[in-house]
Amino acid sequence: MDTNMPLDTIISLANCNIYQQDHLVLSDVNIEVKKGEFVYLIGKVGSGKTSLIKTLNGQLPLREGEALVAGYSLSKLKRREVPLLRRKLGIVFQDFQLLIDRTVYANLEFVLKATGWKSKTDIEERIGEVLEKVGLGLKGYKMPHQLSGGEQQRVVIARALLNDPDIILADEPTGNLDPDTSDDILKILKEISKTGRAVVIATHNYTLLKKHIARTIKCENGRIIETNHDEEIELIK
Repeated sequence: MDTNMPLDTIISLANCNIYQQDHLVLSDVNIEVKKGEFVYLIGKVGSGKTSLIKTLNGQLPLREGEALVAGYSLSKLKRREVPLLRRKLGIVFQDFQLLIDRTVYANLEFVLKATGWKSKTDIEERIGEVLEKVGLGLKGYKMPHQLSGGEQQRVVIARALLNDPDIILADEPTGNLDPDTSDDILKILKEISKTGRAVVIATHNYTLLKKHIARTIKCENGRIIETNHDEEIELIK
């Protein structure tokens, strides 16, 4: 654990090269994300968005450069520390990755027990809190196949919130959803950022970007391009 970063900065990358196996996908990445910040990560398929997300969550090793994520140095991260880093992160996937043979409640209970929660009362209370936060307070008894795609993604967001993470990393969270449902999911993620968590969303849903303007970082030609709000709409056309 390394806390050598400004108090309000939760992600800091300096002169980082991002690799997918032996292939260099992004060069000289310099990014800072503060607590409570909502950030889009955009770019074409294969531009490096997912590789960057996987580097931030410890799935891909950082070979070159310096990065601090939720107090952990990625360049010095030991394998045994990866689960500790991930407890500081909430991950939202495009394809849900819910356990289809158990209820919504049991899906969430499984995660809490796997991360060391013991008290049945505490587990029940926490599951109730996160389901309420995503508007599914009465759906805990349902099986995943009984839910719409949007409801399943809400469960995924609830799961990401269970251990009160500092950062939410969402990789194409609206990729399989219709426009209205996508809009709802984005609103939930924006509300989450207002509670002090950094939210980073990799997406190519430019309709949502135009509707919900926020800081935007673009992966293009192996580099990262920061844009200001006035340039964003032009950038994503």
